[in-house]
Amino acid sequence: MTNRKAITDILKIKHPIVQAPMLGVSTPEMAAVVSNEGGLGSLAVGGLSPVVTRDLIRKTKSLTNQPFAVNLFTHEIPAYAESELEPMRNFLIELAHKRGYSLNKEALTSFKFYNHLDQIDILVEEGIAVVSFTFGCLDAQSIGILKQNNCILIGTATCVEEALYLEEQKIDLITVQGIEAGGHRGTFINDISLPQVGLFSLLPQIKKAVKLPIIAAGGINSVETMKAAFDLGADALQIGTAFIGTKESIAISSYKEKLLKTKDTDTTLTRAFSGRWARGIRNEMMAEIEQSGIAVPPYPLQNSLTAMFRKLAQQNNDSDYTNLWAGQNAAQVKGKSTKQVFEGLMGFYYSLHD
Repeated sequence: MTNRKAITDILKIKHPIVQAPMLGVSTPEMAAVVSNEGGLGSLAVGGLSPVVTRDLIRKTKSLTNQPFAVNLFTHEIPAYAESELEPMRNFLIELAHKRGYSLNKEALTSFKFYNHLDQIDILVEEGIAVVSFTFGCLDAQSIGILKQNNCILIGTATCVEEALYLEEQKIDLITVQGIEAGGHRGTFINDISLPQVGLFSLLPQIKKAVKLPIIAAGGINSVETMKAAFDLGADALQIGTAFIGTKESIAISSYKEKLLKTKDTDTTLTRAFSGRWARGIRNEMMAEIEQSGIAVPPYPLQNSLTAMFRKLAQQNNDSDYTNLWAGQNAAQVKGKSTKQVFEGLMGFYYSLHD
């Protein structure tokens, strides 16, 4: 049985709608608008430096006095040798040259990595009330620190096993991420095959398995999909792709234009851009990397190797050589601003009660 009132009380919001955190797309402005409208805005800071993390939090706080979530990546940083990156590094330099972009080895060497362990103290110091996370589970020490400071913790599960693990770790809420969802998969149990379960198959399984409130994510873009998610046990909904095309989004214009034309069969799962499985619109860079025959280094190594190339493409509004994260049926919800999109979603939501 769904309990939307309970989850809105927990999060101290009016409406059971969460704006998905989308690193490289969502902004403090987007999160603030959603929070000001009564939903839960989300600020994506996964993998960012402590300095940038604090700046983004303070920017968001300057725009809203309502609760918003700060989203972390809880990945481990692997040990590696520079020589292990050489094949992919050389391939990307050559591919960039063919595309007319200048990359050199020095720009793709000696990366500095950050994860949630570098950010916890900042969240506490800034008084963040809601912390969401993906790519794994927070470590016990971080959970303890955040809970001591009255943070509500939201984990991400892509299968029943992950949901059970999050419940065991005393996480407060679970975002159930179906295979339809755009962007990175939150999968973190490594000794099972990549979960590729559709949201509407996964929701009732997790609802039955755990006692925690759950937030549904993946392919929710209409009255029908909202109703289905709630009927299958969701207590709230997380929506991301609908906000990519808004003026508050920092997605490049050619990315936004492609979204308007995207069909349900135009997205796919790939490790090409970051080394983690993620759903995005097919393009040339994805195909070139996947067809290269070169092993893709794990996250965050591949993510850093491709970052400069993707940045150059974005500066040139080149949607063929950057990641275009998107969920299935990406073009269903339209609006020029975050407020318009949110109002449209709320129109869907309240029509369920008519």
